Amino acid sequence: MAIQSVGIIGLGLLGGSIGLAIAKHCPDIRTMGYDADPEARNAARDRGLVQTVCDTAAAAAEKADLVILCVPVGAMGFAADAVRSALPDGVIVSDVGSSKQSVADTLRAALPDITVIPAHPVAGTEQSGPEAGFAELFEGRWCILTPPDDVSETDIGALSEFWRSLGSKIEIMDAQHHDLVLAVTSHIPHLIAYTIVGTASDLEEVTRSEVIKYSAGGFRDFTRIAASDPTMWRDVFLNNKDAVLEMLGRFTEDLTALQRAIRRGDGDALHELFTRTRAIRRSIIEQGQDV
Repeated sequence: MAIQSVGIIGLGLLGGSIGLAIAKHCPDIRTMGYDADPEARNAARDRGLVQTVCDTAAAAAEKADLVILCVPVGAMGFAADAVRSALPDGVIVSDVGSSKQSVADTLRAALPDITVIPAHPVAGTEQSGPEAGFAELFEGRWCILTPPDDVSETDIGALSEFWRSLGSKIEIMDAQHHDLVLAVTSHIPHLIAYTIVGTASDLEEVTRSEVIKYSAGGFRDFTRIAASDPTMWRDVFLNNKDAVLEMLGRFTEDLTALQRAIRRGDGDALHELFTRTRAIRRSIIEQGQDV
């Protein structure tokens, strides 16, 4: 099976980038798109994010081989309901959400007779909206597929080849394992960033202007992460709460140990930790995942 037409529901950063990436890498694939926000639809037309911007989600899905739901994970059920009656025979429905088990459960309930293959392109920026998309977003990035056991290898292969054609590398993973991995590599770092930036903003002894004026590199990195879309990340934490809470518990224990080492003046413990974390950074650079 080869993907010949794609319906994109949600034309923000990820949905818009998919449309632009298809135009760049796979110009023969037909693209249709829809966004619930009329202003986003107008912006999508102006930027040419997809070939056809539709006025309903159903219209964007009715002639598609592949429908990709590019909405916050908390809105997956609404998006599935909006396209359900229009989905053609043989269609694959997928998504781009950062948590996978909740999405799999939601889409399985909403679309019981449809082939659903949840996916997560591990790519993005702190920007959002139709103006933020760009064709190169997925190049050299991982796209993790979490197919249910009853999905055919043919359909998994078709979706894998679609993402490869946009420049992505493919990994197949169990949905629960994905959620645990991403809790460590993405969700907890975002939670920490939101927290530290909020703490700095709330300090009575340091003015907000001083926080902005004297921001060092580390804090600037936190502010970039903390500028990410609030609706998307609210839904991620609520829909992946088990894995997030498990990893947050581990992090809290490690933070307590670090606090104890600083209080006791245990330089050896600090040096050992910093050496290990430095090695992780080097590994990320070696694998080309630092940009």
